[in-house]
Amino acid sequence: MTVWDRPEPPTRPVPLDRERIVAAAIALADEGGLEAVSLRKVAARLEAGPMRLYGYISTKEELFDLMVDEVQAEILPEEHEEHEEHEEQPGDWREALRILAHRTRQAALRHEWLADLLGGRPTLGPNGLAVAETTLAALDGLADIDTVMRAVETVSAYYTGAIRREITNLRAERATGLSKRDWQRASGPHVTRMLATGRFPALTKAVYDGTDVDAETSFATGLDWVLDAVAAKLTRPPA
Repeated sequence: MTVWDRPEPPTRPVPLDRERIVAAAIALADEGGLEAVSLRKVAARLEAGPMRLYGYISTKEELFDLMVDEVQAEILPEEHEEHEEHEEQPGDWREALRILAHRTRQAALRHEWLADLLGGRPTLGPNGLAVAETTLAALDGLADIDTVMRAVETVSAYYTGAIRREITNLRAERATGLSKRDWQRASGPHVTRMLATGRFPALTKAVYDGTDVDAETSFATGLDWVLDAVAAKLTRPPA
């Protein structure tokens, strides 16, 4: 192509803002995980010079915080997205926490990298604070604030761990090319030999008598058990 045929570059730099930077970072992470995200790679995706990004974001950790906060908008109940004023919680407190837990899991399945950042220091962006507010508001007035905080931590610890385990299993399936059932079949002869020794009676009963359920059912069942335990604490009369 001659110089006469080649299009001229834009007369001004590519316009940037945090929203575009974060959207590009999320796209990279969705494609290749957090290891695929760097300020240089984000800049390349935006066709901008890396140094320009430092006017908006100082470190990769700041970028991760912004990415998490952006995805937390997907966790907020839809009525919160439509109305900024405080809305009545859906159903009761159990239903409110159940919705938040399931929406967190769904967000993590769409953005698997989120599982790597769940459970760390809380993000202080508007969506992260709105999730915290919605969670605490569901339990407001049911117990003293310390009990409420421990209840929230307990529910959060459950679904964070369950989500991380599920995502880890999904990654293992992709890495090995084996589905859960394929892996079980491949491991079957070894497990059968070990169980036949009689050294693992409880495990033998679990393997042969236990019901295999899918990840969503397991998540929902465990969440209900945790909510039952929290309910027992919330309804216990003060000493």
